[in-house]
Amino acid sequence: MILRTLLTGCLAVALLLPLPRLAAAAHAIAMQGEPALPPDFTHLPYTNPDAPKGGRVVYAWQGSFDSLNPFIVQGDAARGLFDVDFGNTVFETLMMRSRDEAFTLYPLLAQSVETDADRSYVTFTLNPDARFSDGKPVTVDDVIFSLELLRDKGRPIYQRWVGVIDRMERVGSHGLRLVFNEKADRESPLLLAQLPIFPKHATERDAFDRSTLKPMIGSGPYRIETVRPGEVVILKRNPDYWAKDLPTKRGFDNYDEIRMSYFRDSNAMFEAFKKGLIDVFLEDQTARWANGYNFPAVAAGNVVKDTFRKKTPADMLGFVMNTRRPVFQDRNVRAALAGLFDFEWVNRNLFNNAYERTTSYFDGSELASTGRPASDAEKALLAPYPDAVRPSILAGTWKPATSDGSGRDREFLRKGFEALKEAGYSMRDGKMVDANGHQLAFEMLLNGRSTEQIAIAWQRTLARLGIAVSIRAVDAAQYLQRQRTYDFDVMLMRYTSSLSPGVEQQFRWGSASAKVDGTFNFAGVSEPAIDALIDRMVNARSREEFVTIVRAYDRVLLSGAYLVPLYFQPEQWVARWDHIRHPERTPVYGHQLPTWWSEKATQ
Repeated sequence: MILRTLLTGCLAVALLLPLPRLAAAAHAIAMQGEPALPPDFTHLPYTNPDAPKGGRVVYAWQGSFDSLNPFIVQGDAARGLFDVDFGNTVFETLMMRSRDEAFTLYPLLAQSVETDADRSYVTFTLNPDARFSDGKPVTVDDVIFSLELLRDKGRPIYQRWVGVIDRMERVGSHGLRLVFNEKADRESPLLLAQLPIFPKHATERDAFDRSTLKPMIGSGPYRIETVRPGEVVILKRNPDYWAKDLPTKRGFDNYDEIRMSYFRDSNAMFEAFKKGLIDVFLEDQTARWANGYNFPAVAAGNVVKDTFRKKTPADMLGFVMNTRRPVFQDRNVRAALAGLFDFEWVNRNLFNNAYERTTSYFDGSELASTGRPASDAEKALLAPYPDAVRPSILAGTWKPATSDGSGRDREFLRKGFEALKEAGYSMRDGKMVDANGHQLAFEMLLNGRSTEQIAIAWQRTLARLGIAVSIRAVDAAQYLQRQRTYDFDVMLMRYTSSLSPGVEQQFRWGSASAKVDGTFNFAGVSEPAIDALIDRMVNARSREEFVTIVRAYDRVLLSGAYLVPLYFQPEQWVARWDHIRHPERTPVYGHQLPTWWSEKATQ
């Protein structure tokens, strides 16, 4: 008991006798159910295992960077090093997520995984062939070092993930068992398997939490070759990459060189694409997608426009209202303001009716609660929190306010006025004021000018009801700093979701994240019902139970009116020069750039 007390809460590494083997080692682990692929799978089904190797690809990103460390709060890290869009090129994890299943991991640095029915521990056995890019083997010491480093100096979300470990125990020469404390849940083994692993011999522990432009060593397929701060990062493929024949990695990492070029604004980036200076362009502007691709290279077939449909929830894009500010502490005020976004006018006049209205945090999936009444199981989950869900949302009858699209819909404005009146506001001398005579006013913080038209549209509607809204556009560095410290009233934010939401929801909406700088709880949400449902979510054992919990959770988020839901693009739009090719099959999570290749490649 004394020893256990000393070890509790620490990442103590013990050379102890193994725990009783409660489960056999497996090749994969799924959040719920069983992995789709058998142990002898040859490649992930959405890749082309025969894709040619070679050539170069040039990607582009709007903004800048001043760091090559994406694992810490400080600095603005370069994209493409450890990246959900462009791939984990430099750093790798113990296991790799399949983008064709809700949440399943397959072997990478670890060749097998073992856990018990309660997931009270997890054991990873390293692949003895795993190597860092300097040729040194990946060892248990490196994994322990990495977990402790991220716990002490990593981003808050990494600190939270590692914080569930009670102790670490070596198992043989290549195994590491992580025994969990009371903070862990059923998702913990999968989250820890997705943390980056660093070489102990080549990573400066004391300086890790300071941004740096010094290239770091990883075990990934690429090395950082060239860095010009704020301009470009060039990655070169490691010809001795240890996992190039691993089934999990067949069909990935096909270019000899990856170049990530940075641009200050979207228009300059697009002009560079038209000139052939960029190979792949991720389009996010409907007007440009509809009318901007009439240049000669498109007509000649040298530039191809691809449309992809993913099967995961649509992104939640919205104006986040910072509830740390007094003006946004009343959810009725927030709901009234959200009801005054004229989607119909915006969609018609700015986007050629290309978007659909967002009505759920999990739109387009089985996880969405809208349009269906709460089940008895949902109601039981919500019963301890009778005020957390508005009646119309519980009944499944709630819909966002709609207008006639004219921009002058008096009935639309009247409903907004009535909602504000119920929240305690009134019109006085052309101003919307509270009981103390203070005008309803706030500032919208924008990152550049690309989203200004949307903000102006909302501003114009609110002004008709005497609400004073100012718009401030700042550069990327200032925006990031104010975002990290929650120094804003309203800002535009995009939340991506998967078919398996989990612990990341604590970081976005959990009470513990509301008072910690650098989290994604930009709204400052502190709601007991949300905390309780996230806890249930990450401990669900069946898919049916999980879906029920997430739908109840969705209802609580919608009822809180923490943001103004805007719209979503039902398709993914990508333009590419025709030498860049991709697999025929689109996985559940949409296109996967790390599986694409160049026809200019030479084997």
